[in-house]
Amino acid sequence: MTQPWPSLITSRARHVAVIGLGAAGLVAARELRREGHTVIAFEREKQVGGLWVYTDRVEHDSLSLIPGRTISHSSVYQSLRTNLPRECMGYSDFPFVIRPGDGESRDPRRYPDHREVMMYLQDFAREFEIEEMIRFETEVFRVEPATESDRKWRIESRNSRGVSGEEIFDAVVVCNGHFTEPRIADIPGIDSWPGKQIHSHNYRIPDPFKDQVVIVIGTQSSGNDISKDIATLAKQVHISSKAVASDSYVERNNLRIHPTYHFPFLETGGYVTVEDNRVGPLYKHVFPPGLAPGLSFIGLPFKGIQGFLFEIQSKWVASVLSGRVKLPSEDKMMEDVMAFYAKLEAMGIPKRYTHFLSDPRGNPMLWKFEPQDEVVVSQSDYFNWIAEQCGCPSIERWRERQYSVAVKNLIFGGDGYRDRWDDDQLIEEVYREFAKLTVKSRSSC
Repeated sequence: MTQPWPSLITSRARHVAVIGLGAAGLVAARELRREGHTVIAFEREKQVGGLWVYTDRVEHDSLSLIPGRTISHSSVYQSLRTNLPRECMGYSDFPFVIRPGDGESRDPRRYPDHREVMMYLQDFAREFEIEEMIRFETEVFRVEPATESDRKWRIESRNSRGVSGEEIFDAVVVCNGHFTEPRIADIPGIDSWPGKQIHSHNYRIPDPFKDQVVIVIGTQSSGNDISKDIATLAKQVHISSKAVASDSYVERNNLRIHPTYHFPFLETGGYVTVEDNRVGPLYKHVFPPGLAPGLSFIGLPFKGIQGFLFEIQSKWVASVLSGRVKLPSEDKMMEDVMAFYAKLEAMGIPKRYTHFLSDPRGNPMLWKFEPQDEVVVSQSDYFNWIAEQCGCPSIERWRERQYSVAVKNLIFGGDGYRDRWDDDQLIEEVYREFAKLTVKSRSSC
């Protein structure tokens, strides 16, 4: 059996809270413990998995706009499959391969359904004994600095039995994701329209749309999937979008952006804000300069190789908290943040794209700018920079290549892109690398 986590000598062990146990929180908890920290992880659901835990419950407010509503934290619909191949979605030392089902049915497809992703995350939690650190069915409702002098953090939480608690931590790592709050189209006159409106956050199955005429607004991944799903039962399905096929990732002027980043529990005296989907100020999307390293965020950047992103950000946070890696001074970090924001503004990039990492080599259609314009930072450069900071391996070349192929397949591959590909030689290379990981883990038994 492999050792669940290596023992590292660190200069300083911290008592750290992790909020949210989806794909980001799970690997954050592991990396923090690997670095020698003690970890308590808070998860409001009964199981790990975050976004990938499917429920047929939906919100009574079908557009999810009413303040104080009872929130359903899942946005997963029943027919959902991944839009990237499983190989590039997994963590670096725990490949997302087909695993025994333990009596349960597993999905062996390269683009599996949401249940297979959830089971992969649960496999990861078991392999690295993460669940022993988790307080399930416990919601964090307040996070704030405990005192100004010692820079510790107070967390107030409440479990499913209504029992509240208050604890002090050296650091807090926020991993609660950004898929609960929806983005709503701003359509003049829509309030007087007598038909039913529903956001994809509250979509689960096509049955309620049987024999109806439906319009789906937006052609990103969920819009494409849901329109096809509804079409199996609806009388007619119309798709409305200004996007063309080769430009389907670019957001449009007819969208009013409601914050998908949502931290109702976080109290920083107004220091950390969310404005037009920009969480700031943040140094390299992770550390608020004036509150670092005690407060950090994992998983804010979007449209990229998420699993590896979560993992390498977590390694950086863990190594900074131990003192093994040093951050620049507060002034230097803030200077970097403001220079980054200024470059975005100079390029005409809206604030809502602040956390958008794209690689111009792999994602030629992601930005609606002139060909000579450069993306501010590619995800590969971002990964390489963090890897250099914390002395860990950067992203594997095969993962970059597979992601590039997959994005092009997503954009140009048509309806059947999930079941049709031509990268067999690359897949063979990937599984040779996976085999090396297996041999290495066996040798450490």
